[in-house]
Amino acid sequence: MLSSPVRLRPIRGALKAHDWLPIWCNLRSTGAGSASASNHSPSAILPAPSCARGRCLLLLLLLLLSDDLLKKTKAEGDSEEDESYNLTFCVVIDRRCDRAERRGVAVFGGRPSRHTPTMGSRRMDAPLLGLFLAHLATALEVPLDLPQPPTITHQSPKDYIIDPRENIIIHCEAKGKPHPSFSWTRNGTHFDIDEDPNVSMKPNSGTLVVDISRAKAEHYEFVYQCTARNKHGTAVSNNIVVQQSRSPLWSKEKVDPIVISEGRSLVLRCRPPAGLPPPIIFWMDNYFQRLPQSARVSQSLNGDLYFSNVLREDSRNDYICYARFPYTQTIQQKQPIIVKVLDLDAINDTMAAFYNDTDLFSEEPADERKPNFLLPSGPSSSKTVLRGQVLEMECIAEGLPTPKISWDKVSGDLPTKRTSFLHYEKTLRIVDVSESDAGEYRCSASNRLGSVHQTIRVTVKAAPYWISGAPRNLVLAPGESSVLTCRASGTPKPSVSWAMNGIPIENSPKDLSRKVEDDTIIFTDVQAGSSAVYQCNVSNDYGYLLSNAFVNVLSEPPRVLTPNHKVYQVIKNRQASIDCASFGSPIPKITWFKDSRSSTLDGDPYVLHDNGTLEIRTAQAHNSGKYTCVARNSLGNYENHIYLEVKEPTRILRQPEYKVVQLGRSAVFECKVKHDPSLIPTMTWLKDDGELPDDERLIVDSDSLTINDVSESDAGVYTCIMNTTLDHDSASAELTVVERPDPPTDLELTDQKKRSVQLTWIPGDEHNSPIHKFLIQYEDSLHHRGHWHNLTEVPGTRTTAHLKLSPYVHYTFRVLALNAVNFSRPSFPSRMVKTEPAAPDGNPTGVQGFGTEHDNLVISWKPLSGLQANGPGLHYKVMWRQKVVDSDWTTVTVANNSKFVVSGTPTFVPYELKVQAANDHGAGPEPAVAHGYSGEDLPVAAPDNVQAVMLNGSLAELHWDPVPAKSIRGHLKGYKVYYWKEHSLHKHHPHLVKSQILTFSGNHTRRMLPGLHPFSVYLFNVRVYNGKGEGPPSPDQQIVTPEGMPGAPSSLLVTNPNMDSLTLEWSPPHERNGHITGYTLRYQPVNNSNELGAVEELALPANETSLTLLNLKYGTRYKFYLNAITVRGAGPAISQEAVTVVDEGNTQTPHPIAPSPPRPPPPKARPVNPFGNVSSSFGEDGTLISWDYWGPEQNVYVEYIENSEGEEEWQKEPVNGTQNVMLRGLKGGLSYRVRLVAQGHHDQPLHRSDELLVSVPAVASRQVDIATQGWFIGLMCAIALLILILLIICFIQRNKGGKYPVKEKEDAHTDPEFQPMKDDDCTFGEYSDNEDHKPLKGSRTPSNGTVKRDDSDDSLVDYGDGGDGQFNEDGSFIGQYSGKSASRDTAGGHESSEAPSPINTMNSLNSFV
Repeated sequence: MLSSPVRLRPIRGALKAHDWLPIWCNLRSTGAGSASASNHSPSAILPAPSCARGRCLLLLLLLLLSDDLLKKTKAEGDSEEDESYNLTFCVVIDRRCDRAERRGVAVFGGRPSRHTPTMGSRRMDAPLLGLFLAHLATALEVPLDLPQPPTITHQSPKDYIIDPRENIIIHCEAKGKPHPSFSWTRNGTHFDIDEDPNVSMKPNSGTLVVDISRAKAEHYEFVYQCTARNKHGTAVSNNIVVQQSRSPLWSKEKVDPIVISEGRSLVLRCRPPAGLPPPIIFWMDNYFQRLPQSARVSQSLNGDLYFSNVLREDSRNDYICYARFPYTQTIQQKQPIIVKVLDLDAINDTMAAFYNDTDLFSEEPADERKPNFLLPSGPSSSKTVLRGQVLEMECIAEGLPTPKISWDKVSGDLPTKRTSFLHYEKTLRIVDVSESDAGEYRCSASNRLGSVHQTIRVTVKAAPYWISGAPRNLVLAPGESSVLTCRASGTPKPSVSWAMNGIPIENSPKDLSRKVEDDTIIFTDVQAGSSAVYQCNVSNDYGYLLSNAFVNVLSEPPRVLTPNHKVYQVIKNRQASIDCASFGSPIPKITWFKDSRSSTLDGDPYVLHDNGTLEIRTAQAHNSGKYTCVARNSLGNYENHIYLEVKEPTRILRQPEYKVVQLGRSAVFECKVKHDPSLIPTMTWLKDDGELPDDERLIVDSDSLTINDVSESDAGVYTCIMNTTLDHDSASAELTVVERPDPPTDLELTDQKKRSVQLTWIPGDEHNSPIHKFLIQYEDSLHHRGHWHNLTEVPGTRTTAHLKLSPYVHYTFRVLALNAVNFSRPSFPSRMVKTEPAAPDGNPTGVQGFGTEHDNLVISWKPLSGLQANGPGLHYKVMWRQKVVDSDWTTVTVANNSKFVVSGTPTFVPYELKVQAANDHGAGPEPAVAHGYSGEDLPVAAPDNVQAVMLNGSLAELHWDPVPAKSIRGHLKGYKVYYWKEHSLHKHHPHLVKSQILTFSGNHTRRMLPGLHPFSVYLFNVRVYNGKGEGPPSPDQQIVTPEGMPGAPSSLLVTNPNMDSLTLEWSPPHERNGHITGYTLRYQPVNNSNELGAVEELALPANETSLTLLNLKYGTRYKFYLNAITVRGAGPAISQEAVTVVDEGNTQTPHPIAPSPPRPPPPKARPVNPFGNVSSSFGEDGTLISWDYWGPEQNVYVEYIENSEGEEEWQKEPVNGTQNVMLRGLKGGLSYRVRLVAQGHHDQPLHRSDELLVSVPAVASRQVDIATQGWFIGLMCAIALLILILLIICFIQRNKGGKYPVKEKEDAHTDPEFQPMKDDDCTFGEYSDNEDHKPLKGSRTPSNGTVKRDDSDDSLVDYGDGGDGQFNEDGSFIGQYSGKSASRDTAGGHESSEAPSPINTMNSLNSFV
């Protein structure tokens, strides 16, 4: 094993050469005896620490310098060289002391002193190896159930100012085990509380309470110190200096009035009484209003009021200085000061009056002058401030004009973050002063006459302050070692003194385990019973620091202070820290496990801190679970279970958005949030970082905020905050409330001239929407009172406009502002501006001449407005002449009109025109000449040399010579070509004479005529037209179009299918387009896999329309293609499919076939959709649908439905094995959707083709469905309405009950057989009476329903369609007419079945009405 010493190289970083500190450690083998140390100057061999008990392995791991402990401390004025602190420590590892590597084993090298031997002669004792670095050791909180020395927990401040009106309470609280007892000293001597009846101590506390009701507070103004002690040690408090607050009265003094000339400087002295603490000074008037201050008038730090120069308005008799004493909350007032500021004349007038009883500061007014400092005085000054306090420097200057103050630091820059300027830049304030703030500062005062500078030297002193914190308590196990450090600094350098249990350490019992070295106490191999409290006192001229730190020697097994089964919750992706606060002596070592205790948690992603806390840098869901922390030392172990739950973060998914809302409308802010479902969220809305107003207009929902009837006060920033117990998320949006601007105000007219004026105004409130422009309107009260007209617009950035004025107008102006919302209300009108009349400045515009008849000329113009008239009596001078040389102008005067008609002019002759405006004050400028023409007439000539050249079968080129301009007699508009198809060259086509018109605008003589049918004869003529109409036509010319290719045959039928033959029948094409020279038939077989076989082709003569094909394969499907041919070639083919039968029972019904375009053969591979090439064509018999089909299914049908938004059912049409079908049920003018459907077995899906949109043309049909004709529907409606009216008449007539001239007699002789009329008895034969024309009343129908008919057709019974009429003596009917019914035909057998005449029916209605 290692038996020879190993020398470590010293750290040389910041150490001086004479400060090198070699350390020797003797590494001994296990079981060796005690080491013998031999001196090796200047170093020594150090034995192993006793805690190892011969089994310790010393490992010297690290030598380092601690920067915070190496801070240089140099006393002010100390001439010694810079001193540095060095730190060297070892780490000790032992199987018994397995926590020792957590402690710093240290040797402190202090500063050299006269009482400290040099490093060359210093001997390092063996126990130094066990020293621990005190500032690195964890400050353990000893549980209160364990023995521990006292610790001061609360005490009164060092400078304790009390309110003399209240009891004095001097605090002193401490803890310890056992609980400490308390005693006090007063002015350094023991204070026996029991001897003073006014003083008592609170139970279980050291706090003193002084009852001042029987004593004066000033009798207890002493220096107090509290002592807390138990059997383990004694702790002492600071020296507490008790002073009562004082607020003395102002001393009586006579304050004379001050008279001063204007412009002079002035200082009003306050001189408040000295108080404790010093009072707060402010100046007010008799009404307790603060006096206004400015760069000219300001208050100094000592309370005086400075005037850089006085003004007349500074005169007043109530300049009052107030002093407020904060502890007693009292305010003292100085006598008011009277100040009178006079100019030179006033001084001369009042000199005698104030001579005997005033202080006259000046005898003549002050002139302007450069600045001069009133405070501080002299070119330079100095100031001392303590570190950490507030530095305030002020410069107050007088001068005229008022000087401006500025600051800078001569020796550097001002600390911007800690610097502020007060009292209008006159005070420079620096908070938290540090040594770097020392140096020279310069303040400058300047005005336009010059500048002056003042230098202030600042010195920074420092009361003692801790470098790395106050000494910390030490908890050591027996045999352990450590250090207690009292490291502080100050200016000048403070001194350090130690005490143990309140007794200076040099007077304390000797302890070999303790060694004091300046500001450090080294403890080595401490033993039980050596617990104590140590006091460190650091002081200099500016203060002191007193700190208590105990050394508690305990042997305690580990315990975990964190509650067991504690649950930690953390948000995903955030840091998670799981505490395992423990205590034990020796200090326990903490080990962490998760779930199963398979391995310790050490390394990424876990970080184990010295205090036992386990940190997870970024928590994830898998980090959730049960954690176990184990605390272990040499006396035992303790474990605790802790749970971690990782939650999903709270996130705002939809943030509120910026809103611009018009006043009175609603604003909605959305705030949709996602959060962990196990957390209870709380939504909070803020406005401008404060609570929402309590207003019913604000409606808060779960994910939105609605503001109804928005007002201007609602504008601001709205923030939604979603809080959970673990996290929160927030988002903000601004609400801007806009409204149309307020109307402009204060319209002012300036700089008025003959034809212009300047208008200015003040804009109204924009209401958060910038004004885009201003609209200026005027009212002409002379011509259009009450009507406002737009005059001009100016940008929204301008508030003035230069307006041009017209003569003879009484102007009143108003202004409207426009922003993004709308125009504002109009402003109040301006004053009226009247302009003098003048001759017109211009003439009418839009002068033109035209004719409405062939012999007139209408001259028209746009009249001048009232604003353009410039004066009364506006009229126009209208002038015209023919546009020929030496023609004279004809002039007429026209008033109150804007046109003039010149009659008797030649047809379409050019004229020169002029219209001049004039009024009672003269004529306008010379008008410009306009041009026009007299009236047009129809052209008198037709184009000559009209020719046509055929370019192809449907296009011809036309030529003609232009018509002479003189024959056109108007403005040439163009030419029209009338053409019509006279007849087709084919004998089967009828003659067509309906003409068509092709219009060509402009002067063209060559144009194309498209759209001609081949093999036809056309006639055409050409006409010229002008603005009046068309001229005569040219002679008719003929166009003969050549032959073209024919259309498809109109039908193709398959008949007589047999096993090996079938017959084809067809019809010629409808569009032959020439002489049919023959037909071409192609056919080919199609197998079950839809593959096409070889094509057979036959040429057929033109006169054949049928063909029987023999030698076909039985049971085979064939496809046929038939084309018609002319000399120009073959036309499109019509196709058809058929299958030869297997047995004779299988026949096919022929179907008409319409033309279809040629289709390519289907592919060999069967597609998913077995339909292709679905097409449609229209014929006289209906709409023909054709398709290709290569599917195996035999049940094929067509479905169609009207193309509308209704939910109608599809109509079916079977096809019976063919590949075309004629749909006859489609109505003209409508659109239909058509599709093919192939249906196999019931368990197989349907195959449908793509839908085909078919638009049926609205053509005349040979068979008209009368039920769909409009006239028929109208007639039926009229008849139904007429019947309804007659039924109503019958009902009313029946209810009248026979009110005729003999009604009274009928009532007297009631017919016992009378029966009410039935509804079905009302027929067209009933009449009613009328005042002017009284038709005969029908007789009542007998009860048996029979009516006898007289032989005479003119019988009155016939009119009533009733039975025998019964008359009274006066010739009137007794009964009433009744109409015919079907039952009467049966009963009587001889009733006429003739329908009533509509004329008689209308007469009946008229008579009833």
